[in-house]
Amino acid sequence: MSALRLLDAEQTVLLVVDVQTRLAASMPGDAWPGCRDAVCLLARAAGELDLPALVTRQYPRGLGDTDPAVAEALPAAAETVDKTCFCATHAPELARALEMTGRSQVLVCGMEAHVCVLQTVAGLARAGYEPFVAADAVCSRAPARAANALERMRAGGVTITNAESAVFEWLKGADHERFRNLQRLLK
Repeated sequence: MSALRLLDAEQTVLLVVDVQTRLAASMPGDAWPGCRDAVCLLARAAGELDLPALVTRQYPRGLGDTDPAVAEALPAAAETVDKTCFCATHAPELARALEMTGRSQVLVCGMEAHVCVLQTVAGLARAGYEPFVAADAVCSRAPARAANALERMRAGGVTITNAESAVFEWLKGADHERFRNLQRLLK
């Protein structure tokens, strides 16, 4: 059994993939609200802990802007990259932005799990990053496709986690100076 890998706030970049208004409107009603809440939790926690956050938008003219709730939760310094490639690491602006952080772990959330999230995670691994995926913060139009994507990523060695676990791993303990601020978000 390989060693269980945990997220480290000093090494993590949050990557929000294509959480856009028109795409969100096509997500299942029972999956989307929970996914959006989990993405917002990660975005707020990243801001509170000063983690870099990157956001992608797939063909925004057709799929719309970043979901308003997610956009509001993102740290002010979050950088947005528009793309047409499914694998976000193929967008030169995103590759440069990731490199500029100097961090090795990338926590990925967004949609669709079986298209852009899956291909981006594969691209991150090929580029030498350690990708993590928050299962409750990804979705697809068909839940079976999202489940299949998570299975494929796990089988490929990607750590599948959830938003709350990620936040607690970033904090490491209740003695963290920002624990109380984030505890409010976790209730």
